[in-house]
Amino acid sequence: MDSEKTRVAVLGATGAVGQRFVQLLAGHPWFELAAVAASGRSEGRAYGEVVRWLLPGSVPEEAAALALVAAEPAAVDADLVFSALDPAAAESVEGRFRAAGKTVVSNASAYRMHPDVPLVVPEVNPGHLAMISGQRARCGGAIVTNPNCSTIGLCLALEPLRKAFGLRRVQVTTMQALSGAGYPGVPSMDVVDNVLPLIPGEEDKLEREPAKIFGTLSGSEVEAHPVALSAQCNRVAVRDGHLLSVSVEMEKRATLEEAAEAIEGYRSPLEGLALPSAPERPVLLNRSAARPQPVLDRDACRGMSATVGRLKPCPVLGLRFVALVHNTLRGAAGNTILIAELMKARNLL
Repeated sequence: MDSEKTRVAVLGATGAVGQRFVQLLAGHPWFELAAVAASGRSEGRAYGEVVRWLLPGSVPEEAAALALVAAEPAAVDADLVFSALDPAAAESVEGRFRAAGKTVVSNASAYRMHPDVPLVVPEVNPGHLAMISGQRARCGGAIVTNPNCSTIGLCLALEPLRKAFGLRRVQVTTMQALSGAGYPGVPSMDVVDNVLPLIPGEEDKLEREPAKIFGTLSGSEVEAHPVALSAQCNRVAVRDGHLLSVSVEMEKRATLEEAAEAIEGYRSPLEGLALPSAPERPVLLNRSAARPQPVLDRDACRGMSATVGRLKPCPVLGLRFVALVHNTLRGAAGNTILIAELMKARNLL
């Protein structure tokens, strides 16, 4: 691995997820934030003057003085581009960066299901990064995508069970935090004293993405895993942390203790790479009766671990549990940066 820091840019840097990128890149040992891009209205102004900072603390010093640039390849002087763009803008903008020979690691949904684009949870399907060589041969650059925030939590929670017992059917109901809607997000009069049983597009993502992530790489494309998945997604009045109620039918039957041992015994395949953002234990099992809870468990391992609890028999599918993922850390900017760290460690940048 190249020991020098890689110069990186953040597209959509002033938005809620863009700010998470900026926060996590501050003082990063492998990456140097060299450029921040936003809308044309802000071009040329200092990031610290423009951004309405939504996170604890102040704007990182190294980012505050950077002049905002246009989200165009010619304006961005960086070797690696992180995208926090909204889906409407992402497809055209990220496509232009790829065509210009840049490597884009994107949190946007625009390219997730494209057949030649890897959709990566680093501890689950790191081998899918091999797909980028084909992109570079055809396009000059490459796009790698980060899954939906709930998908990441679901796949991390299921991975120990999938490896030990296989997967057949999964039913998941989510209770998703307000920060997942961006800023300013959901109107208070809609969500206070209420639950919103529709998050447009979310259920489709959660039903489709795990099959690609758990799929098998065949040549330059992924053969989808045959798991059948049903999802219902709800928005709730929690600031951060998506909670998932999951029932699963596995290929091999397992007792509760066997399932618990599979989760507690699971170890990250990234061990030994010393990736700065990688948690030592990407999946945690909490055996307390009423855990996990967002306010108590979302920050586990700097917000980069999924927590599983309430492991119980399911009379319909066999096993059920509750999982929690921090949606803007592990579910968004944190997982995206971890993908890039894995790429750097494997000399794929």
